[in-house]
Amino acid sequence: MTGPVAPPRVSVRRRRPGVIALSVALIAAGGAGVAVLLLQAGHRTEVVTVVRDVQVGQVLTESDLGKASIALDPAVKAVRADDVESVVGKRAAVELKPGSVLTPSQVTKDSLVKAGEQLVPIGLKPEQVPATALVPGQKVELVHVPAQGQVDSGKASDASPRTIDGRVVKASGVAPGTGIVVVDVATSSEDGPTAAAWVSAGTLRLVLAAPDGH
Repeated sequence: MTGPVAPPRVSVRRRRPGVIALSVALIAAGGAGVAVLLLQAGHRTEVVTVVRDVQVGQVLTESDLGKASIALDPAVKAVRADDVESVVGKRAAVELKPGSVLTPSQVTKDSLVKAGEQLVPIGLKPEQVPATALVPGQKVELVHVPAQGQVDSGKASDASPRTIDGRVVKASGVAPGTGIVVVDVATSSEDGPTAAAWVSAGTLRLVLAAPDGH
């Protein structure tokens, strides 16, 4: 008869204490890293947002602004919701669009009409409005065109027309029925009265200047 079979021997591997300690440390470190990532992902900041179109130079009101809670990159210098009162009453330095986060550089307390300048409103008929949109800050020339059948102040008809340098501050929408667009143009205080006289006489035309102002 065959004798009883001995059970197989199981080799017990000893775990070195150093390896166990290292494993625990790595698990702990990994858990801490995940916790940091979760905290960063969950950290949100209340910021000021734009809720409707605001043109350059327009004074900001509370109805133009809203608030949102977002995960903000530290590199983004947004206006915090607690500081909303610091921007109400200031002017938009750039065109603001709904849904955007407001930054301090987008507002200014300065008027777009500088010292030594005057604002001249100019009404443009539909055929006088440039196809290129008139935007605040755009440089223009105000050109004096003699009335039909007249010569400009006795000058020769082939002489260059008189011009005044200007800058668009604001352009209105098209008026219903007439199609007229009113453009506020800043000129020097010396040229303002002359430009206003040309507007009154109907002898002023607005021409877009080259991008470099020449």
